[in-house]
Amino acid sequence: MTRIPPLTDQDMSKAAHASRIALAEYGPFDNWARLAAYSPPVLEHVTGMLTELRAQDNLPRRALELAMVTVSKLNACDYCVSHHTPLLTVAGLSPEGAARLPNVEDHPELDDCDKAVVRYAEAVTTRSGRMRDAEVSGLRDWFSDAQIVELTWRIALCGAFNRFNDALQIQIESDLAPVSA
Repeated sequence: MTRIPPLTDQDMSKAAHASRIALAEYGPFDNWARLAAYSPPVLEHVTGMLTELRAQDNLPRRALELAMVTVSKLNACDYCVSHHTPLLTVAGLSPEGAARLPNVEDHPELDDCDKAVVRYAEAVTTRSGRMRDAEVSGLRDWFSDAQIVELTWRIALCGAFNRFNDALQIQIESDLAPVSA
């Protein structure tokens, strides 16, 4: 059960309500939005950032979802794994292939770029201060510097979402099938 009661539409500010509606266009994150609405600037800025990043379409969707599922599995965040695994399957990975993450060795559905993304997501999540230069420069075979910056930010942001969701025990939306981390 969620540790803080979700706000109803009537209980949230006009700004928070507008941001909740905008976030709904981004994805099915209503339970998250109803808790973030306690702090309207958080909801507003996260919504704006996510929608702007999606609109610029800088990163391949598959790379982004591989990173987010990897981070969420490493952090055991069922909320995020349940939200991003279906998006990863749309991007071409089977549910069984997604379940194998972050294990990339002998993964029949991952190419070298996919494996580099998963390894990078794991490194940023588990040892960001102890990474080697080669882990970043190795991504340049597939990504520009701008894409690497965004990928790194999205990995770190996903980790923050994982902690926020788990600390407050945000419930998976009822129209989503739960996927265990």
